[in-house]
Amino acid sequence: MSNKKPTFKNIFHDYMEENIKLALWQKTSIVMLLIVFAGFFGWIYEFIFYYFDGGMQRFYMQGGNFLPWINIYAIGAVLILLTTYKFRKNPLAVFLISLVVTGILEFIAGWLVYKIGNGTRYWDYNNEIWNFGNIEGFVCLRSVLVFGFSALFLTYLIIPIEIWLAKRLPKRLFLTISIIFLALVLTDEIYNILASKFFGWPDATDFYQSLGWEYLIK
Repeated sequence: MSNKKPTFKNIFHDYMEENIKLALWQKTSIVMLLIVFAGFFGWIYEFIFYYFDGGMQRFYMQGGNFLPWINIYAIGAVLILLTTYKFRKNPLAVFLISLVVTGILEFIAGWLVYKIGNGTRYWDYNNEIWNFGNIEGFVCLRSVLVFGFSALFLTYLIIPIEIWLAKRLPKRLFLTISIIFLALVLTDEIYNILASKFFGWPDATDFYQSLGWEYLIK
């Protein structure tokens, strides 16, 4: 590349041709922003989906955080990145690998919460629309198809955009943005998972319910 700031087209070409060179700070910042974006994307998806699932009467609050962010989508995005990055020249491989990886993640996470929490469920596909291929309420074909198509969106748009930003923005600025956003969602997560329970403080679910929001599963 020349000394000129790279265009998105050039970045995308190098990314697809496996010719992209990134410093450790750039890789780290990209993953941090990916975690933030994926959790936010998942929250938006569920917020919209459960409006239809609930009969289009009202919107339901989703997730267990104050911020619009759901952790399992962030975990899934990182797993997708790790397992499909070397296959990014083959969209079908990215799609199919993502189906398997996210399906396994969703089933294991749902099953563990159910067993450890004595029947607790954070989602239950037994009671949802479009639940074809449902396996014990923990995973269904619709959910993994959504994750598969989301993986294509992630691989061929979001990650290239983040790489482009990492190449365009000054190091300190890009690092600062990434750290601040990740710190916000992780602080929110730690408070709701640990601090609120240890100290008996109200968690995000209690807070939003006090404002009149409903959850489909609590």
